[in-house]
Amino acid sequence: MKKGKQPSLNNLLEDTSFINWAKESNQNDVAFWNKWIEQNPDHVDIIYDAKAMVLGISFNNTSLDKSKVDNALASVLKKIDNKATTKQPKKLFNLNKTMLRYAAVMVLLITSAVMIYQLSDKATTVVHKTAYGEIMDLTLPDGTNVVLNGNSEIQYEKLNPRSVTLAGEAYFKVRKKLETNAKFWVHTEDLVVEVYGTEFNVNSREEKTDVLLDEGSVKLLLENGDRKQMVPGDFVSFSRNNKTLSQEKVTSELTYASWKNGTYIFNKVPLAEVLKYIGNTYGLETNYQNEELKDIIISGGIPNQNLNICLEAIQKSTGIKIKHIENELLIINNTINQN
Repeated sequence: MKKGKQPSLNNLLEDTSFINWAKESNQNDVAFWNKWIEQNPDHVDIIYDAKAMVLGISFNNTSLDKSKVDNALASVLKKIDNKATTKQPKKLFNLNKTMLRYAAVMVLLITSAVMIYQLSDKATTVVHKTAYGEIMDLTLPDGTNVVLNGNSEIQYEKLNPRSVTLAGEAYFKVRKKLETNAKFWVHTEDLVVEVYGTEFNVNSREEKTDVLLDEGSVKLLLENGDRKQMVPGDFVSFSRNNKTLSQEKVTSELTYASWKNGTYIFNKVPLAEVLKYIGNTYGLETNYQNEELKDIIISGGIPNQNLNICLEAIQKSTGIKIKHIENELLIINNTINQN
């Protein structure tokens, strides 16, 4: 299998070396496929789906109604009896009838298996989604802890919980697999975060993806094939519009990942950026009475578990007035005559 080439399910199931890897029956094949998976993280889902089929992993507890199967079988057999002709020799008739009965049973068994597979296949993707302003604490099947910020979504395949797709913001505390040294991947619209065991924050919304590494080691895989190694304290931002990657050092993860502890902490951040971040979390659009208001600088902590308290804190620290009307925030000068 060539590096980067998209494998097909049929090819994998017919590949002797892949079958040996799945069954761990040949160390050379095991080493080859482990290396191939490391180099091709985008194809890991189909690899583990094929492995599951090779090993014969049972489907979820999805079953067909027994009475429906029995009724269907009886109906097929009745049709066979009705169509059988008495002009044929008796022995030949009995033989054909018996063969047809077996064929009918086989058709029903195959149909049932296909239906079970289709039903179970639809339920193989696990999705966790937060409402506006909600913070959700999750533990994945591999032991990894994920804190999901408001208006965010994470999903993964049941057979491979160490490859997740994120839309929104989440803080990951990845459990390292010492026995297998298995990697963990976070896929966003812009890039892939590849780790073994570490703690980091990923925020992927609208036109960019931000990654903050708090502990351990992280490798970023970009769409153009470039790779970026990160060390603790690195903050990397990828712009979707101009395809550029910027990096800076931060002295504390609090500024970028403090949300998971119930507080936004901003350090000399323009009001426009602050309200855009809050708007993404709570599903709000922000409009300004005049453009100058966007440049007001905010520093300090703001509680984030209650939107009204959050907005009140911003008003007190900046002297502006914020009108919250349905899904809109209107930012205006807080003058005596202003309604």
